[in-house]
Amino acid sequence: MVNRTGGTVMADVKVNYKNILVPVDGSKEAEAALDRAIKVAKQNGSDTKLHILHVIDTRSFQNVTDFRTTMVEQVAGTAKKTLDAYLQKAKDAGVENVDYSIEYGSPKDVIATQAPAKYAIDLIMIGATGLNAIERLLIGSVTEFVTRVATVDTLIVRRTKDDE
Repeated sequence: MVNRTGGTVMADVKVNYKNILVPVDGSKEAEAALDRAIKVAKQNGSDTKLHILHVIDTRSFQNVTDFRTTMVEQVAGTAKKTLDAYLQKAKDAGVENVDYSIEYGSPKDVIATQAPAKYAIDLIMIGATGLNAIERLLIGSVTEFVTRVATVDTLIVRRTKDDE
């Protein structure tokens, strides 16, 4: 289709995603992504599954000299409480088919490759990072990595004034 100025315009295309992954880490950006993922899941109907994911970065425990499994259990316990609240939020909003998981490993790899394969994901909705260019260079951005590596559609969700 061509518009009046001669530019190409995409026709309205409705894509019906069946398995949506939304990784969360407790940040405001991740909560904004969850809110939008809930809306998309509702719009796509009851046969759409919303999967909420939290990844515990096991690399952060490698430098702890007095490593104990109780540390990992405490982190997982805190994550479970947050994910239970997110699950209830989605159900209260009317999403019928929703679950969550806690995975362990590198967040970049789990979100970009492992989870999409494991849960047959066809859309990842991920929060934008608040890191500046230098921090991204030094630390690496999970969102940037996922958009480059994931083989499924990836939507970066940015917070708006309504999210604050």
